[in-house]
Amino acid sequence: MGKYRLEIKKVDNELNIYVYEEDTLVEIYKEYKDKQRLEGNIYVGKVKDVIKGMQAAFIDIGEEKNALIHIKDIIQKESNITGNVNLDEEKYRVQDILKQGDKILVQIKRDCEEQKGSRATKDIKLTGKYVVLMPYSKFITVSNKIEDAKEKERLVEIANKYLDKGFGAIIRTSAEGTDEDIIKEDIENLNNLWKHILEKSESENDLPKQVYNNNGIIGKLITDFEPMGVDIYADSKETKKYIMSNINKDVSIQITEIKDIPNIPHKVWLKCGGFITIDKCDALTAIDVNSGKFTGKTNIEDTVLKVNLEATDEIAKQIRLRDIGGIIIVDYIDMQKEEDREKVIEQMKKAVKSDRSKVQVLEFTKLGLLEITRKHILGR
Repeated sequence: MGKYRLEIKKVDNELNIYVYEEDTLVEIYKEYKDKQRLEGNIYVGKVKDVIKGMQAAFIDIGEEKNALIHIKDIIQKESNITGNVNLDEEKYRVQDILKQGDKILVQIKRDCEEQKGSRATKDIKLTGKYVVLMPYSKFITVSNKIEDAKEKERLVEIANKYLDKGFGAIIRTSAEGTDEDIIKEDIENLNNLWKHILEKSESENDLPKQVYNNNGIIGKLITDFEPMGVDIYADSKETKKYIMSNINKDVSIQITEIKDIPNIPHKVWLKCGGFITIDKCDALTAIDVNSGKFTGKTNIEDTVLKVNLEATDEIAKQIRLRDIGGIIIVDYIDMQKEEDREKVIEQMKKAVKSDRSKVQVLEFTKLGLLEITRKHILGR
C-alpha cells in the first residue's frame, strides 16, 4: 500500500479525482476528458499583438484563446529567490523584444478562465519525479521542505554533476534521501525530453503547435505522488483505458467502485460547535471563524482561543482540500491577548506543514485579520 491513493470517478464527461493521504481525503480535483487543463503544456506560438502599455503580448498558441505573456515572464530570471518579482520594468521595452509574427517557445503557467486567456512564460520547467529541469535558468534550488543542510548540499552536488551546462533545476522534496543513481536517471530523462521538445519546435510546419503535453491534472498528480508511493483506482475500464492511452501507459490502475464525495460546503462545522465560512472573491479568499453553538465552560478568553485553535487546523485542511491560492484573509473571533494571537499563528504554521504547496503565514493586521498566501497546486 502506498502512502497516497488516487480515486478517479467518471461522471458523464467529467473525471472527479480524490487524493487520500493515509486514508484521509486531502485534495479534490476535476478534469474534463475532452478538455484537459493547459498548465505545463509547451507551445511554439506566434506573436499576435504587442501591447506596449501593458508591457505584454498576446501569443497565438493554437488553442481557443490567445495566451498573454508579460515582460516579467520574458526576461530571464534575475534571482533564484525572488525570480522577477522585483524586476525593474523600465529597463526593458516589450516592443524591443517581441514583434508581431515572431515565433516564440512558451509554456502555460496558468490556465484560461471564462473571461481571460491563459498566461504564458518563457521560463520553461519540466517536472520529473525528483527534479524540475529549467533549461533557461542557471539556478539550482532545493525544496524548502528539505531542512537538513548536509542533504541539501548532497542534492545540489548531484544536480551539478548531471545537469547539462547552463541548465538550472529545482530539487523536489521527493529527492530527500534518494540514491544518486535514481536522481541521475531522472535528470537524464528530463534532458532527453528537452532535446525532443527542441527538435519538434525547430520544425516550421503547422505553426502554432503544441510540442509538449503535460497530461493535465492526472498526469501531474501521478508524477507528484509516484516517488512517495501511490495506489490508483478507477470506477470504469473506460477511464483506465483513457489514462493508459493518453497519460501514462505504464501506470497500474485497479478497477473498483468509487464512493461519491459530498459537495464541499460553504460552512464547515467544528467539533467544538463553532464553524468557519469560506468565501472566494476575485482578489482574495475570506474565511470567517464563528463560535456557533460553543459557549465554553471557563472564561470567555479561553473559549475564544479554543474555537480559534480548532478553526486553525480546519482552515489548513480546507485550503489544501479546495486548492485555494493567492491571498487568504482569516477573520478570527477577537482575541484580547497578544499571546493568544501568537499561539494561533504558531498553530497555523504547524498545521500548513503537511500542505504540498508553499504556504506563508504572515501576521495579524491592525484590524485583527490573519494574512496567509498560498500557491495553487494547479496554476490558476
